[in-house]
Amino acid sequence: MKRKTLAVSLSAILAASVLFGCGSNSKSGDTKSSSNNGSASASASEASNAGSDTSGSGIQYDGDDVTITYWHTHGDSEEEVLVDTIIPEFEKQYPNIHVDAVRMPYDGLMQQIITSLSSGTGPDLMRMDIIWVPELAEMGALAAVDDLEGFADLKDNLYEGPLSTNYYNGKYYGLPLNTNCLSGVYSKTMMEELNIDSIPTTYDEVVALKDKLGSDQYLIACEGANSWAMAPLFHSLGGVYTNEDYTKASGYVNSEDSVKALETIVEWYDEGIIGPCFTGGKPDAANGLYDGNYLFSYQGPWFFTNDDEENLAKVEVGLLPAGKAGSLTVNGGEDLVMFESSDKKEASWVFAMFLMSEFSQTAQAVGGGHLIPTVKTIAESEEVQAVPNMSTYIEQLEGAVSRTPSPAWEKISDKLSVAFQSAVLHEDTAQSALDKIAPELDALLAGEAS
Repeated sequence: MKRKTLAVSLSAILAASVLFGCGSNSKSGDTKSSSNNGSASASASEASNAGSDTSGSGIQYDGDDVTITYWHTHGDSEEEVLVDTIIPEFEKQYPNIHVDAVRMPYDGLMQQIITSLSSGTGPDLMRMDIIWVPELAEMGALAAVDDLEGFADLKDNLYEGPLSTNYYNGKYYGLPLNTNCLSGVYSKTMMEELNIDSIPTTYDEVVALKDKLGSDQYLIACEGANSWAMAPLFHSLGGVYTNEDYTKASGYVNSEDSVKALETIVEWYDEGIIGPCFTGGKPDAANGLYDGNYLFSYQGPWFFTNDDEENLAKVEVGLLPAGKAGSLTVNGGEDLVMFESSDKKEASWVFAMFLMSEFSQTAQAVGGGHLIPTVKTIAESEEVQAVPNMSTYIEQLEGAVSRTPSPAWEKISDKLSVAFQSAVLHEDTAQSALDKIAPELDALLAGEAS
């Protein structure tokens, strides 16, 4: 039934794409069209020039017949949409460009990228984790896209948070292909047991429920004392990692607000408000939600892509509670980048822009892994908003905090996680733990080894 619904939805998108996007893009397009087809082509051209045609890439390709290599890390359902729907339509519109899509394992992928580039066997285009873009840009491995056809118009229609993950040292080195964030997944069973009719809107409301908890019940399921899982709670309570320019951590990560945020988290864990999965204990977040052990957990849209309909019926998605700084979350996702070493940049850019089109972005939102579009007009469309839970995640994105866009992010993340864990396990105080890492983060942000 799900496949049938997806097919109907994609058929509608395809019809729009055929009407507005085909015919004029390929080198071998038919120039002897009827007057009606000519009017349609003219309308498509006008829309493309106005920056409003999102059914295709909007870019002509008159180059040689080429095959571009595209690396990605899509999951099974996402890859199915890419291979069976998106690439065939692209190659139909651009018969001179062929796409060799290669699914790569995430573990060890960064090293594999570096090795392949050194040996000249790297891809032309890649969908990669947003945290790697600054590092590879600093290495000179990525091609800047600021001056490429269509970028300026597209840029104005992208969510700022995901777009910013491609920015490094004054230039953009990619496109935000899809985005995600953590929102709240709430246990219907526990809400009923706590006799609450609606999802709490603030952390004060959540904590006030503490005295109603039964045996083996907790209010918050946070899946780790680290810089990703803890980020929504830490930031909502007023904590920050750096200044707004991402150039300094001292006075920010160890500020009064940040220390208080971490102290509050430690206190809530000690009091049983935050459950045992925080430090690797049982129950895990998913089963705890299903069985009524946790009120809510921080989860991404991928939580709802499994086929366990019986258990998924026991939970509902909602915005995260607001703390001192608001209802904040962490921004994740993948970016599209072209490699400087590629000799097929023109064709790669055409495919990159097609992946940002209405056809492709809607296909991956409606099917696949319910990926959240980064193009605002597409994310706000009726078809995307109708995807279960999508509207909540898109609304939650308004409070998304991007991970520090630095080539040294992974080292920064490791140091943050060590500090958080040492405080949670009472190996150090919150103040001392954050004071210790502040100068180390300063050095990393300045490009110095630490």
